[in-house]
Parts: sequence; C-alpha cells; structure tokens
Amino acid sequence: MEFINIGKIVNTHGIKGELRILSDFRHKDKVFKVGMKFYVGREKEEFIVNSYRFHKIFDMVTFKGFNNINDVLYLKGRQVFINKEDLVLDDGEIYIEDLIGYEVFIGDKNIGKVTDIIFNPKANDVLKVGDILIPYVKNLIIKIEDNKIYYTEIGGLV
Repeated sequence: MEFINIGKIVNTHGIKGELRILSDFRHKDKVFKVGMKFYVGREKEEFIVNSYRFHKIFDMVTFKGFNNINDVLYLKGRQVFINKEDLVLDDGEIYIEDLIGYEVFIGDKNIGKVTDIIFNPKANDVLKVGDILIPYVKNLIIKIEDNKIYYTEIGGLV
C-alpha cells in the first residue's frame, strides 16, 4: 500500500467523538466522504468515515464504532492518510505528486525532469526542474502523456 497524507487531527469537537482535521489536500471532495478508509498515525490504524462535514477551516469526521470523545481522544495530533489506490480521480485529473520524474518540454526543447513540487494553496503550484521553477498552470500545458509534460512556449519562462 502507498499512503498519501491528507491532513492532521488537531482536536476533538463535542462529546460524540467528532474530530477536527486540518487539511490542505487538493482532492478533498474525493476523500472526505462517508465510507472512505482513513489510516491514522505511524501505525496506520484503519478507520472508516461515518460522517463528514466542513466547519470553519476544519474537515470534521466521525469514525464507525466511535461515538464518544474518550474513544478518539488518543488520535489528537496524529497524521491522517489514505491508500493511494482508494483515490479515484476523474478523467483528465492528475495527482500532482505523480509528476515527479516526468520530462518537461517547452516547445521542442527538453529542459529536464521534475525533481520537486512546491505547493501553494493560495496560488499555483510550481514544478522544480533542475534550477528552473515552472508554474503548474493548466492553460500553459499542451499535454501530459508518456511521462512527459509539454508546455507552450512563453517568452521569459525559461
């Protein structure tokens, strides 16, 4: 199993075992739903989401079989993961971390491989290709296929 970190349990809420998860995961609508399996902490203890709601900046969940604050208090401060295989994306959607290792082409020129991704929840993410930083903007990308990313040629980008 390959695990993806989707957030952190920062506190409980109320007395019925509801948990506050702080998450900036890009595909929240695909994972924060009833019936989804979450894996919590280093031990990857498995839980099934019983209820979900959004409150202020938190994703609020309860787990099946846990309906008391005392049952879930020990989870506070732990990271929350999902199994990558459980993440079902729509056609054309890409899990951005999968782009690491892809060759990047601007026009006909190969500028290198994606070595890292800089996440920015308030703006565009950035692909690091060697020493070059390239914005991950769908309007600039011609296509992504065969482990290659093709960008339109824009003056001053590289």
